[in-house]
Amino acid sequence: MQNLWGIDLGGTKIEGVIVNTTSGLEELLRLRVPTEAHLGYDHILSQVKKLISMMISQSGETPRMVGIASPGTYIPTKKVMKNCNATVINGRDLKSDLEELLGFPIALANDANCFALAEARLGVGKMQYPDAKVIFGVILGTGVGGGLVVNGQVINGKHGIGGEWGHNYLYPGEGKLCYCGKQGCNEQIISGPALERYYESLTGDKCPLKEIYQRSKDGDADAKNTMTRLIEGFQKAFSIVINVVDPDLIVLGGGVSHIDLLYEDFSLMRDMVFNHEFETPLVKAALGDSAGVFGAALLLEGI
Repeated sequence: MQNLWGIDLGGTKIEGVIVNTTSGLEELLRLRVPTEAHLGYDHILSQVKKLISMMISQSGETPRMVGIASPGTYIPTKKVMKNCNATVINGRDLKSDLEELLGFPIALANDANCFALAEARLGVGKMQYPDAKVIFGVILGTGVGGGLVVNGQVINGKHGIGGEWGHNYLYPGEGKLCYCGKQGCNEQIISGPALERYYESLTGDKCPLKEIYQRSKDGDADAKNTMTRLIEGFQKAFSIVINVVDPDLIVLGGGVSHIDLLYEDFSLMRDMVFNHEFETPLVKAALGDSAGVFGAALLLEGI
């Protein structure tokens, strides 16, 4: 089998990896370049090409195809990107434009799907829950995203938004107006920046979520309220996923996932789900920042 090439196209950096999957997963090369999204769409494309040229030069091989984790969703029926934090990509045909520029085909999926695929095939799913067939990967960080993997395969859906729960309404009318067009979606309530803004609205004090969490443990009432907003918001939002998908395993990644309170008391979740039970393992991701780029490479398995 030829080595698998993956690219993780992020808001600040573009990372590339070449892996060999003959026996497990062997990382052969990993490189990165800055995204520099402020310089525009064409510059982002040129940075992807620059990175792949560097990988070709250093590896001595040329890929037949590359898997790419994108910062938003590619709508296959319309051939445009949507809901990218790097907003210059929105409305553009990223897949076709990259294929024309690079001269070979790509497999494109959003970063949350790649995260879920990597954790299912290489991370927590493989190492701790090998019998899990339906795995939901959750990113709680600067944004809120999700990916669904069933029997080792990403579920993209007709509109390319399979598993995308981050922009469902949670508290309509609350929080900042999101780039998705909603006010009160999950991302604008329980993401890291949204929680920091909430705490600032209570106190006038702007500080990072990690410090807010520590303050809550030290007895700060407003910090405790902020943590309550996170826990209640997450469980209400995720109860919908449980009712619809009922996964065997939930894997959490992103900066907010390091808050231990997320894993402790599921009483509200039990109240919200249909059968008033919640026994699904909810665990931290194992691969860290590597999940996206490894997941991108794994898109090519079997192709």
